[in-house]
Amino acid sequence: MTLFFKCRKGRKMRKKVLAVVLAASMGLLLFAACNSADQNGKESSAESSQSVESSVAESSAEESSVAESSVEESSVESTEVVEPEEQVMTYAEYAAAEVDDPVVIEAYVQANQSWWDGKITVYAQDKDGAYFLYNMACASQEDADKLVPGTKIKVSGFKAEWAGEIEISDATYEIVAGDTYVAEPVDVTELLGTDALIEKQNQKVAFKGMTVESEALYKWDGSGAEGDDLYFNVSVNGNTYTFTVESYLCGADTEVYKTVKGLKKGDVVDLEGFLYWYEGVNPHITAATVK
Repeated sequence: MTLFFKCRKGRKMRKKVLAVVLAASMGLLLFAACNSADQNGKESSAESSQSVESSVAESSAEESSVAESSVEESSVESTEVVEPEEQVMTYAEYAAAEVDDPVVIEAYVQANQSWWDGKITVYAQDKDGAYFLYNMACASQEDADKLVPGTKIKVSGFKAEWAGEIEISDATYEIVAGDTYVAEPVDVTELLGTDALIEKQNQKVAFKGMTVESEALYKWDGSGAEGDDLYFNVSVNGNTYTFTVESYLCGADTEVYKTVKGLKKGDVVDLEGFLYWYEGVNPHITAATVK
């Protein structure tokens, strides 16, 4: 009985020990499985986090690139310089401008001096006043030939003054299509010797009943020859004035040059020309009729 009990007891103990060992093994297996699952979860979470962070970074980089591109484009656009359109002046605005001011006018060619070396001097006028365009840029004789009386031009340059003559210097021009205008001479005979005469400066004018006081000279001092400018003196109302046939405007082969060259002291003439100024009135004569 005793032996059986012991044996039986021994078997029970072995079973109990075996059960404890099995339970411990199962615990270890469960712990290992949980730990593995937890590790895998952490790795998956890390990978997911890295993926999200990478996507966010890439998105931010793209947005930053787009923003920089927009800023650059905006910067380029903002640095573009738009030239203001030139504002054409009225004659009153031109007259009020200071010497050396930039000026832009539109007027009609009335006559021009000879083209030379890429330049041409033009007498121009509108219905309100007149302009002397000195040595205006003109590329060729062919271009100069297009500046016939009546042609409308737009001129840009600087207001200038020389010996009392108001002019536009350093000028460029373009022909304006459309209407034409040729001014009729304004009789200024009675304005000679008055302060009001200068208000007609550069206009096409007429002088009536002028008396020749001296025969014409070649150049102002008589030192010239055929083909040079002609200078002659005429008087009215007791005052004497020096008029000129400008050879670049009316050369030796023109009717006015021939007529003035043949004037005698005491002749009475009607004259037309442009009211040029040099230390006082000094018209450039374009027509002369002996009465």
